[in-house]
Amino acid sequence: MGMLAIFEVGDTADVERACHSALRAARNAAVAAEKCNAERTAAGKPVIRFGLALHLGEVYYGNIGAPGRLDFTVIGPAVNQASRLEKLSAELGRSIVTSASFAAAAPQCLESLGFHQLRGVTEQQELFSPTQEWPSSVPSYNGEFKLSG
Repeated sequence: MGMLAIFEVGDTADVERACHSALRAARNAAVAAEKCNAERTAAGKPVIRFGLALHLGEVYYGNIGAPGRLDFTVIGPAVNQASRLEKLSAELGRSIVTSASFAAAAPQCLESLGFHQLRGVTEQQELFSPTQEWPSSVPSYNGEFKLSG
C-alpha cells in the first residue's frame, strides 16, 4: 500500500517552510508508528514496518483517463524518484529518507547517508535522513495539503 502527499509551493520563499512541514509530518508518522508498534509487540502482534521518502521536484496532477474511468493521479519524474527513495529506506535501515534536492531546502534537520544507486537513474544520488536533534524554531507551512493514494 502506498500514499503520496503533495506540499504545494507557490514560490521559492515557501520551499523551506513546505519542506520543514513535510519533514515534521514524516517525523510525526514515525513517532506514531513506534508507539503503535510498542502496543502491537506487547499484544504479541507483528510490528508494522514502513518507509517514507521526501523529495522536492515538479509534478503534474489532475484527472487522467476517459469519462467512464477517471482517476485523480500525480505523475512525473519526481514521483518516480520518490518511489525509488522509499524502496531504499528499508535497505538503509531508516524509516525516513530524503533526496538531495529536499535536503538542500532543510539542511539543518538532515544528515547525509552517502551516495546510493536508484533504479533507473544513471548517476548515484546522495540521500539524507533526519538527525536526532530537531530545531525548536521550524517554520510552519501555510499552504494547502493535497493527498492522493
